[in-house]
Amino acid sequence: QLQLVESGGGLVRPGESLRLSCTASDTRFKLYDVSWHRQAPGKQRELVATITNFGNTNYAASVKGRFTISRDNAKNAVYLQMDSLKPEDTAVYYCYAEYAPTVEHLLKYWGQGTQVTVSS
Repeated sequence: QLQLVESGGGLVRPGESLRLSCTASDTRFKLYDVSWHRQAPGKQRELVATITNFGNTNYAASVKGRFTISRDNAKNAVYLQMDSLKPEDTAVYYCYAEYAPTVEHLLKYWGQGTQVTVSS
């Protein structure tokens, strides 16, 4: 069982920055593809950014150029650097990790979420 803990959320003004962290309980975290998702009130959860176990990254169009996902396998952590924040970035941000040790078996875990509020 992999446990994921997010941190780094908070209240910031438009244009400011935050860095979210997702820390795992197991060194096997380095095998996982990890993504950040967010859910705003009354909206569906959406994918924000993904980083594979090889370090390849992908971003939603709404955050490309403003957010950067990275990982530090030595610390069992994945980060989301969020710059030039906008009010529409306000949401609960969730870390998600998945790994398929075999073709038939997919392991997937969610963190508990961290609130990000962007408001003047």
